Amino acid sequence: MTTDANAARTPTLTWRETLLAMLSGRMLIALLMGFASGLPLLLTGSVLQAWLKDGGINLTDIGLFALVGLPYTLKFLWAPLFDRYALPRFGRRRGWLIAMQLALAAALAALSLARPTPDHLLWISVASLIVAFFSASQDIVIDAYRRESLSDDELGLGSALYVNGYRIGMLLAGGGGLIIADHTSFAFMYQLMAACMAACVIVTFCAPEPPLLAGHPTTLQQAFILPLRDYIEREGAWLALAFILLYKIGDTMASAMTTPFYLELGYSKTEIGAVVKLFGFWATIAGGTIGGIIIMRIGMRRALWAFGLGQMLSTLGFVALAYIGHDNVALAAVIALENFTGGLGTAAFVGFMGALTNRRFTATQYALLSSLMGVPRVLLSAPTGWLALTLGWPVFFALCTLLAIPGLMLIRSVTRLSEPPLQSAPK
Repeated sequence: MTTDANAARTPTLTWRETLLAMLSGRMLIALLMGFASGLPLLLTGSVLQAWLKDGGINLTDIGLFALVGLPYTLKFLWAPLFDRYALPRFGRRRGWLIAMQLALAAALAALSLARPTPDHLLWISVASLIVAFFSASQDIVIDAYRRESLSDDELGLGSALYVNGYRIGMLLAGGGGLIIADHTSFAFMYQLMAACMAACVIVTFCAPEPPLLAGHPTTLQQAFILPLRDYIEREGAWLALAFILLYKIGDTMASAMTTPFYLELGYSKTEIGAVVKLFGFWATIAGGTIGGIIIMRIGMRRALWAFGLGQMLSTLGFVALAYIGHDNVALAAVIALENFTGGLGTAAFVGFMGALTNRRFTATQYALLSSLMGVPRVLLSAPTGWLALTLGWPVFFALCTLLAIPGLMLIRSVTRLSEPPLQSAPK
């Protein structure tokens, strides 16, 4: 189940080909579609929580709003509909994407009309759930579009730019949204974000429709059954699933406890926020962009090895920081290194998952794989607080470092397995 039949070849593309790919419209579309995906996420998460808290809603009710995020976990349940059906105009991918983006803008506008009071909680709950549903649906279609519009050689860079755009969208909605709400109102902020979401339709209008390959589902039954059968019947299918679970497990578990770790070392919230904003965000953006370029030069297999090893070794920085203690220079170095290598690893990881999908069933298969990718973040990060308390910070982060090894050991196997059929894509 290789991401590229010649993944070990070096270089995969020449520098001229790499530069032309970077400057292509396909990459700009990947970046802008990533922005559209990232924009709604925090509007039903931390921003919504701040609005509810500002309105005097109790913490118990605020905590229950975490359930609004369920559509992101369950999106694979309705993903086959996007593989099977096409709306009357604009094509199978663009048609659905335009519909989801307009619906998402309308849902955000409806949410802005609510008020954070006990009498409006049902309204806010339903509107937030609808926003999350359309947001998750948009993600399904964008992931499918990206896979079908990029060649295998371009997937790494395209995925990296998508992730960078996603983070920029989250930054605008998260940090920017709170700043706007502080100076105006949450209602106005949600209306402004609805307008930004509606503007994303322009990108979809300008984007070319990917070709529809022969063998795509023609019945609803095929849309549900064929993608699963296609994946399960491949040699090493379950091994690839294990790799998806394990590749970033150490990095994910370590990241889950970084803020309590910094606070316990005596860093103030201002110090943490400033360093994360100045070093962490831009280091992640740089890591993703550089990682995408490197993947195009050396291939997916070698990139997975190099970036996975970088993720693993960067976790040791937390071990060193545990002994150094309160030192802002050390904090900046650790955050910059960890976020940079995390950006590298994410570029390869997202590109690898995209290449695992068959272009005939991209929406369904990618939705399944991306849902599986979230399992370590949700379930395996749960015991990290207990582990840190029991083992102590140095041993905990050393354990997180060692947990990266199983994923690295699987790389050779999963990138040498048979390639899914029908992987060609027109330039």
